[in-house]
Amino acid sequence: MAVIEVALAGREYDVRVEHGLLTDIANQCGPLLRKVRVPIVTDANVHRLWGEAVEASLAAAGKEARWMIHAPGESAKSWEGLSRTVEWLLAEEVERGDHIVALGGGVIGDLTGFAASMLKRGCGFVQVPTTLLAQVDSSVGGKTAINVVAGKNLVGAFHQPGLVLADTDALATLPPREMRCGYAEVIKYGILGDAAFFNWCEANGSDVLTHDAAAVEQAVTKSVQAKAHIVAEDERETSGARALLNLGHTFGHALEAETGYSDRLLHGEAVALGMVLAARYSVRCGNMPETDARRITAAIDTAGLPAELSALGLECSGEDLTRHMLHDKKMDAGTLPFILLRGIGQAYLDRDVELSDVAAFLSEQLQAH
Repeated sequence: MAVIEVALAGREYDVRVEHGLLTDIANQCGPLLRKVRVPIVTDANVHRLWGEAVEASLAAAGKEARWMIHAPGESAKSWEGLSRTVEWLLAEEVERGDHIVALGGGVIGDLTGFAASMLKRGCGFVQVPTTLLAQVDSSVGGKTAINVVAGKNLVGAFHQPGLVLADTDALATLPPREMRCGYAEVIKYGILGDAAFFNWCEANGSDVLTHDAAAVEQAVTKSVQAKAHIVAEDERETSGARALLNLGHTFGHALEAETGYSDRLLHGEAVALGMVLAARYSVRCGNMPETDARRITAAIDTAGLPAELSALGLECSGEDLTRHMLHDKKMDAGTLPFILLRGIGQAYLDRDVELSDVAAFLSEQLQAH
């Protein structure tokens, strides 16, 4: 088992990476589950696949699973979903010293974490991520949120979990498209700050995507180590270090908004294409060798992720996409910082990017063949 500590003063917690954690969930959580009744928030797909195993593990420890089951998809991550969850937790008589279990992907983790941050002014929760994207990104670091009409993740809170259990067995049930979406966040850690890990991804990405056990555990462990280091340095994204984790996201969120946050372009796909665009824009600014941008594009394309904006068939302009960026939660004093690159493994925060130039660049990319 790989155990990575997220070192926050007075609020340290472990991320455990191994196969078989779900069937041992009661022992793994130990004293965090104080009562017989264990509140678990999940979605219908995850409950169908893992509900019985989790119930059996808890029952063997004298615990009873209590389920809040949402419909799969982003619709749960809403005011309505939050209200339903909080009201259910109150009905279950959850106390401030209790821990709620978030069993699922990023949607469930974000929703449950935000509900926990609010309930009785803050109670505990355990992240049990069941997708690659959630295991390497959203389950670690304490960002919780819901989506609103104005945009994605605009209402939320920083609220750290008490424990994260990343069971690599759960990834075997993922559709290939979901696995690729998670892999986008894996390769992101190499692109933004670890050229050697990017090299590893170039050589081993296909093994990760085809569920080679050793490759998957290495990918998850290295990604979590990278994120834990950044979160410990800049928990609330105030120094600029944590902002680097948003590589590809400013472009990606604009694409998600343009496609209506739909299955037409999933989050991981949007981030992958966003990283390609960030690399190409860095070349345009004269900051990055074109050869590095080509390597990034090739690695993302080889993984089966979108690597060309023109291939999406969007009926919009570059100006339309930059208007979506104006709703980005990273806006500060009327300016939008961008995460750009000086090379593979060398991301940096640029606060002086002109949106009009970004719009012109995106218009060119929309028309490229």
